[in-house]
Amino acid sequence: MFDKTFLEYARGRLTGDPVRFADWMRENWHHNQRLRVLTYLIGIAVMLLVLLWASLARNLPDAESLLDYETPLPTVVRGVDGEIVHSYARERRVQLQYIDFPQQMIEAFLSAEDKTFFSHSGVDFTGTLNAVFDYATKYGSGERAVGGSTITQQVAKNLLLGDEYSVTRKLKEMILAQRIEQVLTKQEILELYLNEIPLGRRSFGVQAAARAYFDKDVDQLELHETAFLAILPKAPERYGRERFRDMAVARRNFVLDQMVANDFVSAAEAAQAKAQPLGLVQQRSERSADAGYFLEEVRRQLIDQFGETAEDGGNSVYAGGLWVRTSLDVELQDAARDALRAQLLSYHGNRGYTGPVATLNPDNGDLHGQLASSNLSTNYRNWRIGVVTEGGGSPKLGLTDGKDYPLADAPSTLRVGDVVAAEPSGSGYRLRAIPEVSGAFLAEDPQTGRILAMQGGFDSRLGSFNRATQALRQPGSTIKPFVYAAALDNGMTPATMVPDQTFCVWQGANLGEKCFRNFGGGGGGEHTLRWGLEQSRNLMTVHIADDTGMQNVVQTIKRLGIGDYEPYYSFALGAGDTTVVNMVNAYAALANWGRMNPGTVIDFVQDRRGKVIYRSDKRECTGCNMDEWDGQPMPRFEPSGKQVLDPRTAFQMVHMLQGVVTRGTAVRLRSLELPMFGKTGTTNGPTNAWFVGGTPDIVAGMYVGFDQPRNLGGWVQGGNTAAPIMQRFVQETKERWTAQDFIAPPGIRMVKIDRRTGKRVFEGTPSNEPTAAVIWEAFKPDTEPPRSTRSDELAAQRAEILELIRRAREGVRANTSQTSTVREEGPGDFVEENEGIY
Repeated sequence: MFDKTFLEYARGRLTGDPVRFADWMRENWHHNQRLRVLTYLIGIAVMLLVLLWASLARNLPDAESLLDYETPLPTVVRGVDGEIVHSYARERRVQLQYIDFPQQMIEAFLSAEDKTFFSHSGVDFTGTLNAVFDYATKYGSGERAVGGSTITQQVAKNLLLGDEYSVTRKLKEMILAQRIEQVLTKQEILELYLNEIPLGRRSFGVQAAARAYFDKDVDQLELHETAFLAILPKAPERYGRERFRDMAVARRNFVLDQMVANDFVSAAEAAQAKAQPLGLVQQRSERSADAGYFLEEVRRQLIDQFGETAEDGGNSVYAGGLWVRTSLDVELQDAARDALRAQLLSYHGNRGYTGPVATLNPDNGDLHGQLASSNLSTNYRNWRIGVVTEGGGSPKLGLTDGKDYPLADAPSTLRVGDVVAAEPSGSGYRLRAIPEVSGAFLAEDPQTGRILAMQGGFDSRLGSFNRATQALRQPGSTIKPFVYAAALDNGMTPATMVPDQTFCVWQGANLGEKCFRNFGGGGGGEHTLRWGLEQSRNLMTVHIADDTGMQNVVQTIKRLGIGDYEPYYSFALGAGDTTVVNMVNAYAALANWGRMNPGTVIDFVQDRRGKVIYRSDKRECTGCNMDEWDGQPMPRFEPSGKQVLDPRTAFQMVHMLQGVVTRGTAVRLRSLELPMFGKTGTTNGPTNAWFVGGTPDIVAGMYVGFDQPRNLGGWVQGGNTAAPIMQRFVQETKERWTAQDFIAPPGIRMVKIDRRTGKRVFEGTPSNEPTAAVIWEAFKPDTEPPRSTRSDELAAQRAEILELIRRAREGVRANTSQTSTVREEGPGDFVEENEGIY
C-alpha cells in the first residue's frame, strides 16, 4: 500500500529532526490523504501494541533475578604447586568486575552498540523506530533487519529471554530492559554485558574473547584489537573467519570512526589503528598438563560431589566457577608417563603393526569428520592419529584437517576406516604402532595419601579407561608382604625358619588333594622369612600362610584395602583381583608405620568467592586459630589416616622388603642407591608383571599386561618388565629423591644376625652389601633369636652349597645372579621367576 520510498522518507524525517517532522505533518495533513491514512493506521497499531505490551508484561521473568545472577564459569584446576594445570569448560568464560574493564574497551563497545547507553532508560526510542522502519522495508525479503537493541536490551535477551527472532521477543526485550534499569546500575549492567556477550570461538565475554582471538588479557589489547572485539556482537561466528577478513576490517574501521565521532580517541589514533592488520591468532586448545588420566579422575570425583551442570547446583563443575587444588605433581607425572610408555614400547619391540586403534564406518559419512568427532589423538613425539581413506597398493591417511596424505609401510591387512598412528615422512606419513600391551603407573605420598602422578595407559587421548584405578588385575607376588605381615603379627619373626618344601592340602572328595611344589622339582631345606620374601618363594609363602592361618591372612589383606578374599591358599600367592591404586595405598601404609591414608587426588575445593567447600584432610586442630598463645603446648593436628597394622610389623616388613632390592627379585633397582623397598610380582602365564615400592617420600606401583589377559612371553617377570619402569621414573626425577632411610618406630630392636641362619651374632660388622653374612634385622621386644653357634654356621654353609649344586645340575646359573622358577600347580597357577643374589 505504501511504497518503500515514502517509508524511507518518513523515517529520515522522524529520526533526523523531530521538530521539523512535526511542522511537516501540519503542512501536509489536510491535502495528503495517504498521510492521514498512514497516521490512523499507526495510531491503531500503537494502541494494539499497548495492549500487546500489557499482555506480554505479565509473564516476563523477574528482572530482580539478575541481582543474584552468577555467570556460568568453568572449573579451574591447580597442581600441587598452585599453578593452573587444566580447566573443565565447554565454553570459554572469565568473569571480571567493572573496574577490571579498560576504559577504552567500554568506549569501543558503546560506540559500536549503544552510544546513548548512559543517557537512556533502557530503550533508545529513536533507534527502535529506525529498526521498525528497517523491518518494514525488509519484510518478506528474507533479510534480517537491524536490531536497534540497547546494551540493556541485549542483557535482557541473553540472560532472560533467548535469541528468538520475532516482534514479540523485541517487545519483551524493551519491557525487561526498562525493568532492569530500575534494578541495576549502569555499571552493573555493563559488567553483565561485557562478561556474558557471545563473541565467537566458544568465548563469552571480552576477557575470554581477548584470549581466544589475540591470546592476550583485556588490559594488554591495543586499540585496533579492542575495536575488533567490539564488532563481534553483530556476527560473532563470521568476523573471526579468514574468508570474511575484508568485512571484519571494514566493520572494525567503522567502529574506530565512531570512537572518533564520540571523542573517545583522536583521528590520528584511529588512523594508526586502521593501518594495523587484524592480527588474529589461530584457534588453540586450552592449556593443560599432560595428565589426562589424573584429570579425568578429578573430574569424575567433582561431578559425584557437586554435579555437572548449573541445573545440578550452584557449585557444579561446568558452571560453578570452582577452584580446585589437586595433588598433581607435573614433573612426576611427566616422568611417570614417559617411563611407562618407554617400557610398553620396549616390550612391543619390533612386532610392527598389530591392528588399528579404532575402526570407523565409511557408510556413516565423511571419515575426516568422524575422526575429528572421535577426539582420538596422541602427543607421543610427532605422531598423529589418522584414518585410512584409501587402501590397496597406494593407501592414504586422512587427518582432521580434511586432507589425505600418502601412507608408507602400510600392511595389506589395512582397511578403509582403520584408525592408526603415523609420523611425518617426506610429503606423507609412515605407519607407526601403538603398543597393544598396556599397563598403569601410580605414585603416592605415603605420609598423606596424596596421589602425585597417575598414568592409566599409553595415552588418555586414545581411550579414557584408567588402568591405574579401574583395571582389576591379579597382583601375583606383590601380595606376599601382607601374608608375611600377618605372620609377624601372629608370632613369627624375620628370622623364623620356614620349610621350602612341597605342601599339600585336602580339598574335599570332589577335588581331592592339591599339592604345591617347586616348578621342575627340587627345592627343600629351611630358610628364614627374610630369605623367602627376598627370593619370592611360593612354597615358603604357602607354609607361612598355613602356619599363620589363612583367615588371619585374608583379614590382613582386607584391612589394608587390597581386596576381600576367601581363605584359600591361592590368594596368598596373588590370585585375587585388585587395582594399582589399592596396592600402592597398602604399600604406602607399610612405609607410614602401618597408618593408612586414603588415596586422594583433590586437596581442597573453593567456590567462586574463595570459600573452601570441600577438604580431603578433615582433621581438626583445636586452638590453632587462637588469637594469642596461652603458654600451653602448641596445638597440633592429630595423626592422619587409620592405623591398620602394628607400626612395628610395618617397619619389619619395610626392612625385609629393602632386602628385595638389595639382593632379591628387584636387585636391578639397587643401582639407584636409594633406601628403597619394594616387591616384584609375576602372575600365571605370565599375564601380569608388577612392581610396587619406593622410599619414605614416594611409593609407586605399576604393572604391564594386555587388557584382555594373555601370555606375555615366558621370559617376562616383574624384575625385568615392571621394575625398569620404576628405574626410569627415579632416574628422570633423581633430584626429588632423598637418601633419608626409613625410621624405626618405638618398640623396634635392631639386632645383628647371620643372614643365612637367622641366628644372633655378636662378631662382625653388619653390611648392606648383597652377599653380607651379617646384617641388621628388626625385631619386636623379646623375639630376638638365640646366638648362632659354629655348628649352625657350618650347617648353613652346607645347605647353601647343596642348593648351588642342585641349581647347577638343573642348568640354572649359580653365581651372583641365580634364577629359580616356582609354580603353584592347578587352578590359580602362579609363576614367579626370581632374579636375585643368594
